[in-house]
Amino acid sequence: MSEKILMKGNEALAESAIRAGCRFYYAYPITPQNEIPAYMAKYMPKAGGTFLQAESELAAISMVMGTSATGNRVMTSTSSPGMSLKQEGISYLSGCRLPCVIVNMMRGGPGLGNIAGAQGDYYQATRGGGNGDYRNIVLAPATVQEITEITVRAFDLADEYRIPVIILGDGYLGQMSEPVELPEPVINKKEKSWALTGAAGRHGKHIASIHLNPENALEQHNYLLNETYETIARKVQFYETYLTEDADYIVTAYGTMSRSAKKAIKILREQGIKAGLFRPISLWPFPGQKMAEIVKRKKKLLCLEMSFGQMLDDVLIACQKYIDVDFLGRPGGLIPDLEKIIERVKSYE
Repeated sequence: MSEKILMKGNEALAESAIRAGCRFYYAYPITPQNEIPAYMAKYMPKAGGTFLQAESELAAISMVMGTSATGNRVMTSTSSPGMSLKQEGISYLSGCRLPCVIVNMMRGGPGLGNIAGAQGDYYQATRGGGNGDYRNIVLAPATVQEITEITVRAFDLADEYRIPVIILGDGYLGQMSEPVELPEPVINKKEKSWALTGAAGRHGKHIASIHLNPENALEQHNYLLNETYETIARKVQFYETYLTEDADYIVTAYGTMSRSAKKAIKILREQGIKAGLFRPISLWPFPGQKMAEIVKRKKKLLCLEMSFGQMLDDVLIACQKYIDVDFLGRPGGLIPDLEKIIERVKSYE
C-alpha cells in the first residue's frame, strides 16, 4: 500500500485525473474549484499533457468536444454558474456519443449566488440540463479519498459507454484536506475504433449530433442512445449503506451532506435510537431499487440535502409507496445543523 498524503479535494481530483490517463484539460476559472485548474496548469505539462485556460466556459466545453473526438481522455471543471454555460456543449457531446469527464463543484445559487458549497444542481446534472433526450452518468463523492477513486472510475465509464460523466461535488468537499492514497497511474489505453485520427489509410469516419431526417435518422439515433442509457441503468448503480441492517429509521443523503448524516447517526446510536444511512453514490442512475428494498422494513425515511429538495424527487419515486418520507434541507450554501438532524429523527420515536 502506498503512503497516504494530505491533499485538498480539488487537488486530489486533478492528480487522479492525470493518473487516470487524462492528458487534455480545458477550463475557465471560477470559485470554489480553482485549485483544479491551478494544479493542472502546474502538473499537466509535466505529464506530457495540455493545459489551456479557455476564454469562457463555452469555449472550454467546445475544446473538450474536439479533443474527445480524437479518442483522447479529456476533462473540464467548473462550478454552478459555469456549469450552466456548458449545457449546450454537454448536449452536443451526448448527441455525438463522445466520452469526457466534467466536474461541477457546486456553490450556492441561483444566479451567481455565493462561493459556499451547496447541492442545488442535482436537477441539472441528473435530468440532462441541456436540450434533447439524453442522460449523463453522475457520480457524487463524499470524501477526498473517494474523489480519487471516483475520478478514475469516471474516465473508465465514459470510455466504456461513450458518454459524458459528471463528478458532482461541492465547495466544501473541494476545499477540505484529508489523507489520501492516490491511484496507480494508468499505463495502457484501449484503441477507440470510432475516433477521428486522420483520414490517411482508412475509411472516413463521421461524428455529429445533427440528423435532419426525423423518422429515419434522428429517431433511430435516439433509440441507440436510449439503449445505452438502459444498459447503464442496469449496470451502473453505486451506493453505501451504514448501520442499516437493524435500523428503525433510515437517513439518506449524498456528498458532503452524508458526512453530517453519518455523524448524527453515530450520536443517535449512542442514545439508543437505531438509525442508519443509505448514501447514493451514483445519482444517475439512481439506486432507487436497492433503497426501496432496505426501507420496506423500516419505520421512517429522512432525506437530507443542502437545497430545498431535489434528490427528494428520486427518493419519493423509489420509496414513497413503501415508507413515509420526511425531508430536511437548507439552501444557499448552508448545511442543516447536526442538532436539528438528531432532533428530527428523535421526533419519530
